[in-house]
Amino acid sequence: MSKPEFFVTPGYGERNLELFHYAQAVKVGNRVEISGQGGWNDDWEFPEAIAEEIAQAFRNIERTLALAGAGWAHVIHVNSYHTPLDDETVQLMTERFRHYMPDQAPIWTCLGVAGFGDPKMRVEIRITAVLPE
Repeated sequence: MSKPEFFVTPGYGERNLELFHYAQAVKVGNRVEISGQGGWNDDWEFPEAIAEEIAQAFRNIERTLALAGAGWAHVIHVNSYHTPLDDETVQLMTERFRHYMPDQAPIWTCLGVAGFGDPKMRVEIRITAVLPE
């Protein structure tokens, strides 16, 4: 078995490593797992509009995937958590899927939750990617 390689996204990932002692991603062999990414910026600020928060979460995922040598084309599984979970949120997520993954449809688990580690958050997205061998 390959030794796990951990990745910390510059900016917000360094903040979370310091405050909460966790990495943003791990790569084991050709598999990449990413911890839940929210719609924050490097200064831990959140947009007002839910559409922009979801869009920022997808950009954060893209940054973190790149650190591990992966991209959206390698994504096979998405877990998303939302407060609130409503038709608009599902539509916004679907639009982002079609934008970032036009050639594949990952498996997806979409859940409504009571809250997050930061009360300003309304979305958190966790990704699994598999690189070619």
